[in-house]
Amino acid sequence: MIRAAGRTRVARMTVPIRPAADADLDAILAIHNAAIRDTLAIWSDDEVDRADRERWLAAHVADGHPVIVAEVDGQVAGYAAYAQWREKVGYRFTMEHSVYVAEGFQRRGIARALMEELIALARAAGVHTLIGAIEAGNTASIALHEQLGFEAPAIIREVGIKHGQWLDLALMRLQL
Repeated sequence: MIRAAGRTRVARMTVPIRPAADADLDAILAIHNAAIRDTLAIWSDDEVDRADRERWLAAHVADGHPVIVAEVDGQVAGYAAYAQWREKVGYRFTMEHSVYVAEGFQRRGIARALMEELIALARAAGVHTLIGAIEAGNTASIALHEQLGFEAPAIIREVGIKHGQWLDLALMRLQL
């Protein structure tokens, strides 16, 4: 940690990022299920099994959409991916992304590193727009997206429910 001008911030680290492989699926599954179980990030009540993540990874690969992981000390510390935002062909250049960081690795620059790499991959692939769909109470994710150049969020009120509470959706857009 670095203390400056009365604020504490986490020193940025260099995070190795690489394409996800089948060997990463157990770690990705653990991160994904923790987000389902312990956060409002994934609007599902049901954890998934490894076969679900195998299908998910295979679909991304088949569609030419990246799934990347950040590795710290030999462990998958987080992952990110994008896929077509909506099914219709008119949306083929608009992708919705997701980024998740494992418990114990948050606030270390991993989400930023994953997002920066994902944005670079999207640009290289000719993606026109990236969409972030974020639970509106997730101020850290919203702030990160704004720092990366995403437009201020448009909030859609009470469009999801989890843990018995209505949730607002923040949609953020980055034109590449």
